[in-house]
Amino acid sequence: MNDTPQDFWDKRYQTDDYLFGREPNAFVKSRADLFKPGMDVVAIADGEGRNGVFVARQGANVTSVDFSAPALEKARKLAAEYNVEIKFEQQDVYHWQGEKEAYDIVLAIFIQFAPPDKRDQLFDTIKQLVKPGGLVVMQGYRPEQVALKTGGPPQIENMYTADILRDAFADFEIQHLEEHDSEVDEGPGHSGMSALIDMIAKRPK
Repeated sequence: MNDTPQDFWDKRYQTDDYLFGREPNAFVKSRADLFKPGMDVVAIADGEGRNGVFVARQGANVTSVDFSAPALEKARKLAAEYNVEIKFEQQDVYHWQGEKEAYDIVLAIFIQFAPPDKRDQLFDTIKQLVKPGGLVVMQGYRPEQVALKTGGPPQIENMYTADILRDAFADFEIQHLEEHDSEVDEGPGHSGMSALIDMIAKRPK
Protein backbone atom coordinates (compact mmCIF):
# COMPACT_ATOMS: atom_id res chain seq x y z
CA MET A 1 0.00 0.00 0.00
CA ASN A 2 1.33 3.43 -0.95
CA ASP A 3 1.81 5.99 1.78
CA THR A 4 -0.53 8.94 1.91
CA PRO A 5 1.08 12.43 1.89
CA GLN A 6 0.49 12.59 5.64
CA ASP A 7 2.18 9.21 6.17
CA PHE A 8 5.12 10.40 4.10
CA TRP A 9 5.61 13.58 6.13
CA ASP A 10 4.96 11.93 9.48
CA LYS A 11 7.76 9.46 8.75
CA ARG A 12 10.12 12.23 7.66
CA TYR A 13 9.47 14.19 10.85
CA GLN A 14 9.86 11.19 13.18
CA THR A 15 13.53 11.81 13.89
CA ASP A 16 15.38 13.36 16.79
CA ASP A 17 16.91 15.98 14.51
CA TYR A 18 14.99 18.83 12.98
CA LEU A 19 14.57 17.97 9.30
CA PHE A 20 14.76 21.62 8.20
CA GLY A 21 16.82 22.87 11.10
CA ARG A 22 15.90 24.91 14.15
CA GLU A 23 16.80 28.31 12.72
CA PRO A 24 14.37 30.36 10.63
CA ASN A 25 14.43 30.45 6.87
CA ALA A 26 17.03 32.99 5.71
CA PHE A 27 14.50 35.12 3.81
CA VAL A 28 12.20 35.25 6.84
CA LYS A 29 15.10 36.20 9.08
CA SER A 30 16.22 38.91 6.66
CA ARG A 31 12.76 40.50 6.87
CA ALA A 32 12.42 40.38 10.65
CA ASP A 33 11.46 44.08 10.48
CA LEU A 34 8.06 43.09 9.04
CA PHE A 35 6.99 41.17 12.15
CA LYS A 36 5.82 43.71 14.74
CA PRO A 37 4.80 43.09 18.36
CA GLY A 38 1.08 42.39 18.62
CA MET A 39 0.73 41.59 14.93
CA ASP A 40 -1.31 38.50 13.95
CA VAL A 41 0.68 36.10 11.78
CA VAL A 42 -0.17 32.66 10.43
CA ALA A 43 2.55 30.27 9.22
CA ILE A 44 1.15 27.84 6.64
CA ALA A 45 2.59 24.30 6.63
CA ASP A 46 4.99 25.42 9.35
CA GLY A 47 6.40 21.94 9.97
CA GLU A 48 8.67 21.77 12.99
CA GLY A 49 8.00 25.41 13.80
CA ARG A 50 11.30 27.13 13.02
CA ASN A 51 9.64 30.05 11.23
CA GLY A 52 6.63 30.40 13.51
CA VAL A 53 8.86 30.40 16.58
CA PHE A 54 11.15 33.05 15.08
CA VAL A 55 8.18 35.31 14.31
CA ALA A 56 6.80 34.80 17.82
CA ARG A 57 10.19 35.83 19.20
CA GLN A 58 9.67 39.19 17.46
CA GLY A 59 6.53 39.68 19.57
CA ALA A 60 3.87 38.71 17.03
CA ASN A 61 0.84 36.54 17.81
CA VAL A 62 1.49 33.40 15.79
CA THR A 63 -0.75 30.61 14.54
CA SER A 64 1.28 27.66 13.24
CA VAL A 65 -0.58 25.26 10.95
CA ASP A 66 0.60 21.83 9.84
CA PHE A 67 -1.04 18.44 9.27
CA SER A 68 1.74 16.34 10.78
CA ALA A 69 1.45 15.47 14.47
CA PRO A 70 5.18 14.61 14.83
CA ALA A 71 6.09 17.98 13.29
CA LEU A 72 3.78 19.84 15.65
CA GLU A 73 5.21 17.99 18.66
CA LYS A 74 8.68 19.18 17.72
CA ALA A 75 7.35 22.70 17.06
CA ARG A 76 5.87 22.81 20.57
CA LYS A 77 9.23 21.77 22.02
CA LEU A 78 11.00 24.49 20.07
CA ALA A 79 8.48 27.11 21.23
CA ALA A 80 8.96 25.99 24.83
CA GLU A 81 12.73 26.29 24.51
CA TYR A 82 12.34 29.90 23.42
CA ASN A 83 9.56 30.55 25.93
CA VAL A 84 7.09 31.82 23.34
CA GLU A 85 3.39 31.11 23.09
CA ILE A 86 2.05 29.92 19.76
CA LYS A 87 -1.37 28.69 18.72
CA PHE A 88 -0.85 25.34 17.00
CA GLU A 89 -3.44 23.84 14.65
CA GLN A 90 -3.20 20.38 13.12
CA GLN A 91 -4.89 20.99 9.80
CA ASP A 92 -4.64 19.98 6.16
CA VAL A 93 -4.38 23.41 4.54
CA TYR A 94 -6.47 22.25 1.57
CA HIS A 95 -9.45 21.81 3.90
CA TRP A 96 -8.60 24.26 6.66
CA GLN A 97 -11.28 26.87 7.26
CA GLY A 98 -9.09 29.60 8.68
CA GLU A 99 -10.69 32.86 9.69
CA LYS A 100 -10.90 35.17 6.69
CA GLU A 101 -9.13 38.54 6.83
CA ALA A 102 -7.71 37.62 10.25
CA TYR A 103 -3.96 38.00 9.74
CA ASP A 104 -1.56 40.86 9.18
CA ILE A 105 0.90 38.46 7.54
CA VAL A 106 0.56 35.02 5.99
CA LEU A 107 3.89 33.22 5.93
CA ALA A 108 4.23 30.60 3.18
CA ILE A 109 7.74 29.16 3.04
CA PHE A 110 8.52 26.20 0.74
CA ILE A 111 4.89 25.07 0.48
CA GLN A 112 5.66 23.19 -2.70
CA PHE A 113 3.67 20.10 -1.92
CA ALA A 114 0.83 21.64 -3.99
CA PRO A 115 0.60 20.41 -7.61
CA PRO A 116 -0.77 22.83 -10.23
CA ASP A 117 -4.34 21.54 -9.93
CA LYS A 118 -4.36 22.41 -6.21
CA ARG A 119 -2.07 25.43 -6.23
CA ASP A 120 -4.81 27.91 -7.15
CA GLN A 121 -6.94 26.63 -4.27
CA LEU A 122 -4.04 26.98 -1.86
CA PHE A 123 -3.17 30.48 -3.05
CA ASP A 124 -6.83 31.54 -2.83
CA THR A 125 -6.94 30.31 0.77
CA ILE A 126 -3.80 32.27 1.57
CA LYS A 127 -5.17 35.46 0.03
CA GLN A 128 -8.46 35.19 1.92
CA LEU A 129 -6.63 34.92 5.25
CA VAL A 130 -4.89 38.28 4.84
CA LYS A 131 -6.38 41.43 6.31
CA PRO A 132 -6.80 44.35 3.90
CA GLY A 133 -3.42 46.05 3.93
CA GLY A 134 -1.74 42.84 5.11
CA LEU A 135 1.07 40.88 3.50
CA VAL A 136 1.85 37.49 2.02
CA VAL A 137 5.51 36.61 2.62
CA MET A 138 6.57 33.68 0.45
CA GLN A 139 9.68 31.83 -0.59
CA GLY A 140 9.70 28.89 -2.92
CA TYR A 141 11.74 26.95 -5.42
CA ARG A 142 12.02 27.66 -9.15
CA PRO A 143 11.95 24.85 -11.76
CA GLU A 144 15.76 24.79 -11.89
CA GLN A 145 15.71 23.38 -8.35
CA VAL A 146 14.77 19.89 -9.54
CA ALA A 147 18.16 19.45 -11.22
CA LEU A 148 20.02 20.80 -8.17
CA LYS A 149 18.44 18.20 -5.84
CA THR A 150 19.15 20.20 -2.68
CA GLY A 151 15.60 20.23 -1.34
CA GLY A 152 11.98 20.20 -2.36
CA PRO A 153 9.95 17.66 -4.33
CA PRO A 154 11.17 16.20 -7.63
CA GLN A 155 8.08 17.45 -9.48
CA ILE A 156 9.09 20.37 -11.69
CA GLU A 157 5.44 21.36 -12.11
CA ASN A 158 5.21 22.16 -8.39
CA MET A 159 7.83 24.89 -8.67
CA TYR A 160 7.17 28.62 -9.01
CA THR A 161 8.17 31.13 -11.63
CA ALA A 162 7.83 34.90 -11.45
CA ASP A 163 4.98 34.71 -13.98
CA ILE A 164 3.10 32.13 -11.88
CA LEU A 165 3.27 34.36 -8.80
CA ARG A 166 2.45 37.55 -10.71
CA ASP A 167 -0.64 35.88 -12.17
CA ALA A 168 -1.72 34.32 -8.88
CA PHE A 169 -1.36 37.59 -6.97
CA ALA A 170 -2.44 39.96 -9.73
CA ASP A 171 -5.05 41.44 -7.37
CA PHE A 172 -2.35 42.19 -4.76
CA GLU A 173 0.38 44.82 -4.84
CA ILE A 174 3.63 42.91 -5.34
CA GLN A 175 6.22 44.81 -3.33
CA HIS A 176 9.11 42.41 -3.80
CA LEU A 177 9.67 39.61 -6.31
CA GLU A 178 13.17 38.22 -6.79
CA GLU A 179 14.56 35.11 -8.44
CA HIS A 180 18.02 34.10 -7.24
CA ASP A 181 20.38 31.18 -6.72
CA SER A 182 21.58 31.05 -3.12
CA GLU A 183 23.28 28.64 -0.75
CA VAL A 184 20.78 27.19 1.73
CA ASP A 185 21.68 25.57 5.04
CA GLU A 186 18.42 24.55 6.69
CA GLY A 187 18.95 21.08 8.08
CA PRO A 188 19.29 17.92 6.01
CA GLY A 189 16.02 18.70 4.17
CA HIS A 190 17.31 21.91 2.56
CA SER A 191 21.06 22.03 2.05
CA GLY A 192 23.18 23.40 -0.79
CA MET A 193 22.89 25.76 -3.74
CA SER A 194 19.21 26.34 -4.44
CA ALA A 195 17.07 28.01 -7.12
CA LEU A 196 14.80 30.32 -5.13
CA ILE A 197 12.11 32.91 -5.62
CA ASP A 198 10.99 35.38 -2.95
CA MET A 199 7.79 37.41 -2.87
CA ILE A 200 6.13 39.97 -0.63
CA ALA A 201 2.63 40.93 -1.77
CA LYS A 202 0.24 43.38 -0.11
CA ARG A 203 -3.53 43.00 -0.13
CA PRO A 204 -5.14 46.29 -1.10
CA LYS A 205 -7.10 48.10 1.59
